[in-house]
Amino acid sequence: MQRLNEIKEKIKRIDHSLEKETQRRLDNLTKPQGSLGRLEELAMRMVGITGNALPPVKDKVIFILAGDHGVAEEGVSAYPKEVTPQMVYNFMRGGAGINVLARHVGARVVIADMGIACDLEPHPDLIIKKVNYGTRNMAKGPAMTREEAIKSIENGMEIFEKEFEKGIDIAGIGDMGIGNTTPSSAITSAITGESVDRTTGRGTGIDDKAVSNKIALIKKAISLNKPDPEDAIDVLSKVGGFEIGGLTGIILAAASKKVPIVIDGFISGAAALLACELAPNVKDYMIAAHCSQEKGHKIILDYLALSPLLDLNLRLGEGTGAALGISIVEASIKILTEMATFKSASVSQKADKQRELIRP
Repeated sequence: MQRLNEIKEKIKRIDHSLEKETQRRLDNLTKPQGSLGRLEELAMRMVGITGNALPPVKDKVIFILAGDHGVAEEGVSAYPKEVTPQMVYNFMRGGAGINVLARHVGARVVIADMGIACDLEPHPDLIIKKVNYGTRNMAKGPAMTREEAIKSIENGMEIFEKEFEKGIDIAGIGDMGIGNTTPSSAITSAITGESVDRTTGRGTGIDDKAVSNKIALIKKAISLNKPDPEDAIDVLSKVGGFEIGGLTGIILAAASKKVPIVIDGFISGAAALLACELAPNVKDYMIAAHCSQEKGHKIILDYLALSPLLDLNLRLGEGTGAALGISIVEASIKILTEMATFKSASVSQKADKQRELIRP
């Protein structure tokens, strides 16, 4: 807990002192003022987060954290839990959707086992930060102990800090864990106060009967475990997941280093909720990549007042949406740093209205 508290203390409010100069530069680029809309807003946001007038976006990293969930035994997913380690092997072979999109945007992928229910074969691209062999079934009791919840967050922080030594200009987060939309729905309901019916979707594509069962199980878990919405660690321990805790730690560690963190979909959003409850200032360091097809994700984004960059009906996870979001953020910085000004391009600026009025 000491390490978590140290990181929280380092997350300060964003310094807006460079905003005026950044706005002046944006207004002097060869375009009508404000004509690049959210790209200009993003550039301004990046300057504020990093404290750098011309922030680099060279070292791009996507963190994928994996873990299993005891509640998966209740049939809340269309896939068996064996898919979790199988997909992690796929990540390491470079064959998953996130690998394709990470290569597309020039990001390196970092994969970590936070709590897969089996031991994976050693691999140079796999980080082992296993808290336990999957969570317990939250429909029968707490998903984990409070100590395990703290450990999952601090393990996530350690993963980020180790990778930060290699250089990170921007980070994205993603997940892998069969059944993990179930704890994400529970976390969302617990913290936002929204009903489970509104926060729960089809996950991997389950039918109506399975959705009804999933909703009933989440309601049972919340009623049984009584997660305290004023205590993010309690929520995580009662109805969360090890990979969700790890993602929470990555968000906190990134903010402590003034690294912009691009949030993927629903599971990443649940981690963002927890992070903001632990350290409210962290919200200013987060960029929402997209709005997931999972209906609970929109509730998270509205609660955090985060406006997504994209809405492509994505629901894969893995950090795929984050990869696409990073590409848009990079485009905004290229506009800021590479586009010519009116003066440098010898282009006439907008005529002064007063001169126009008195012109003969």
